[in-house]
Amino acid sequence: MENKIKMVNTKSDIEEVEIQSFVVQNKNGTRLVVSNHGAAVMSLLVKDKNGQMADVVLGYEDPIEYFSDEFYFGAIVGRYANRIAGDTVMIDDIPYKLSVTDGGYHLHGGLSGFNKKIFKATAFHNENSSGYIFRYHSPHLEEGFPGELLLEVTYTLDDDDNWIVEYNAVADRTTIINLTQHSYFNLSGNPDMPVDEHEIKINSRYYLPVNEMQVPTGHLENVTNTPFDFTTFKKISKDIQQKNTQLKLSNGYDHSWVLEKKHTLTLKQAATVREPTSGRRLDVYTTEPAIHFYSGNFLNNVPGKNGFIYNQRSGFCLETQHFPDAPNHPEFPSTILKAGDQFYSKTVFKFSVD
Repeated sequence: MENKIKMVNTKSDIEEVEIQSFVVQNKNGTRLVVSNHGAAVMSLLVKDKNGQMADVVLGYEDPIEYFSDEFYFGAIVGRYANRIAGDTVMIDDIPYKLSVTDGGYHLHGGLSGFNKKIFKATAFHNENSSGYIFRYHSPHLEEGFPGELLLEVTYTLDDDDNWIVEYNAVADRTTIINLTQHSYFNLSGNPDMPVDEHEIKINSRYYLPVNEMQVPTGHLENVTNTPFDFTTFKKISKDIQQKNTQLKLSNGYDHSWVLEKKHTLTLKQAATVREPTSGRRLDVYTTEPAIHFYSGNFLNNVPGKNGFIYNQRSGFCLETQHFPDAPNHPEFPSTILKAGDQFYSKTVFKFSVD
């Protein structure tokens, strides 16, 4: 078997934990490096059209820096990714108070979400793939969420250059759940080059407009004749400077596109991104009903790995997930997970060259 896995340990001076990083490599030389801190992807090396390898995700040089990370670089986000308006959710007619930001909304799992947790990792090998299963036990009322939640996140790298992310979870009480993978991509492999020239296509005709808190209004807006129309390939920079209320609220793209109005658990193509200079291509498939496109609007002078300094649009995120603020919008696909029921979600990041 040509797939390779190895583990590197780093002692943390910040907490009495052992930070571990894991390397998975396939027969093509594609290599994924993951930390047990937040199950964060630290690097992802992919070939360009000339066969040259480069790291296509943003991250930090030292694994210790993920403890103070404010940008969710490469991490698993939960229990609830994105935003929930207010500080209280009703579950089975019981109010639960969630941790909130100064802005009055819950964000990405709270003050210490899954991106700040230490996962236990188990390696696996198959004939044409290998990877790790990352496990975390979230206690009852962590960040305000009810129920003990047992979470498994499986990262698989196969010989067709598919990075597959699968989530399995079960809780002992009815709760809410919305998970995502928060890697920032720059397919050029050079974060000094903003992602403006990347061409993106999103397979959706509707997006979710937001209010001043960047929480969905509940309205599904048709993208036709708006800067949010990515139904055909378009450069990220093409419409991002338009005078548009939604772009102004988010300082760029930071919105969810609707893949399905009713959650079917069907694996479907959500988006494709092409980088013309390198020829790299990323296709995203998911069972989730939405994909959140974030154009790296708030990166500002962030020291990254390999000597790079990350600034606005040094990378972009394609976060597959349920709709933000679903607990406050019964018309949205539900994020309720009943006690004892199995939660499952799958996303595939497929790399290739044009």
